[in-house]
Amino acid sequence: MSASDTAYDFIKQGILSGDLAPSSFLTEGQLAEEVQVSRTPIREALLRLQTEGMVELFPKKGALVVPATPREARETFEARSLIEEWAAEKVWPHRSEIVATLHAKVDQMVAAKRADDIGRFSAADREFHEVIVEAAGNSVIARQYRHLRDRQIVIVAGSMRADKSRMATSVKQHRDLLLLLESGTRAAFVRACREHVTYATSLVGSR
Repeated sequence: MSASDTAYDFIKQGILSGDLAPSSFLTEGQLAEEVQVSRTPIREALLRLQTEGMVELFPKKGALVVPATPREARETFEARSLIEEWAAEKVWPHRSEIVATLHAKVDQMVAAKRADDIGRFSAADREFHEVIVEAAGNSVIARQYRHLRDRQIVIVAGSMRADKSRMATSVKQHRDLLLLLESGTRAAFVRACREHVTYATSLVGSR
């Protein structure tokens, strides 16, 4: 990986995990010291993150981690719900092809919960749903969905940290989705996907 890619991954994972909290200010010097690179790759990484809507740049100073507004939070979850319901319908004929991968993602969620690793838990949760969306067969939608999940993880990170019992609820819901995918009906699976996003939306509403 280039120094710019290394810096990008470091900063982005910090934002997604909540270690770099919304509204916090990141200085180029501090980031360069933490990543152990010069300021140039830090600036390049911050430029990439600005195009993704994760930070707002202040030239020669650093960047602000952009907090989500209530409107953005609502619209992010509305868009996620639309995509996941569409994907649930589309993937149904191909469900047997992804079940094993989805089981592995749930196992990763369980392991992360036991380790009290919210960042790793969120990553496995996200990947579970990305498997379904990507298997639905539309690369443009899959790409947009990945961006939506980036923002959603930032939005709910604080809620997960404040109430870690929600990880147990999330694991159960993912297991229920898998069970429906293996032995339920298409209608029940689509409905459960919708209800799962509704639950995720409630994490924001209860903050």
